[in-house]
Amino acid sequence: MATLPQLLADDIRKLDETLQDYVTRTDASVALIIDKGGFLITHQGEAGDLDLTTLGALASGAFLASQSIAGLVNENDFSHTSLQGAQFSLYTTNIDEQCLLLVVFPSKTGLGVVKYYSVATVARLARDLAIARERDPEGGLDLSEMNLANPEEIFRKKAG
Repeated sequence: MATLPQLLADDIRKLDETLQDYVTRTDASVALIIDKGGFLITHQGEAGDLDLTTLGALASGAFLASQSIAGLVNENDFSHTSLQGAQFSLYTTNIDEQCLLLVVFPSKTGLGVVKYYSVATVARLARDLAIARERDPEGGLDLSEMNLANPEEIFRKKAG
């Protein structure tokens, strides 16, 4: 089953605009859209020397672990996770069934601001991903099933 819709350049542009607005409003360092397998879809902000690929994979794993913990304590769902550090903090929340919003922000910013602006941001991101999904409901990608060591299947010309 495809976990991501087929995203066109215009789709990515809309997602990036939403993320950039969010980063500006929250003073976040970087905001990422990742799929629940941990694959980075797009990001906005100043990542500096952060390894966004690894960060996305680990944050996804931590988020999914929290979902399992929710089940163990008879909670239907934990809607987000947050990690607080002395200099930087992380916030992860659901966008939809397949994607997460991951935010890296200075700890001085405060989690309240990040959570407050995430509500409208997540709604916009979910809407844009749903529009892309509706364009081709049977199409899309499951990044976890792709052989990234052999990208030939990903980057091939369509038969005319």
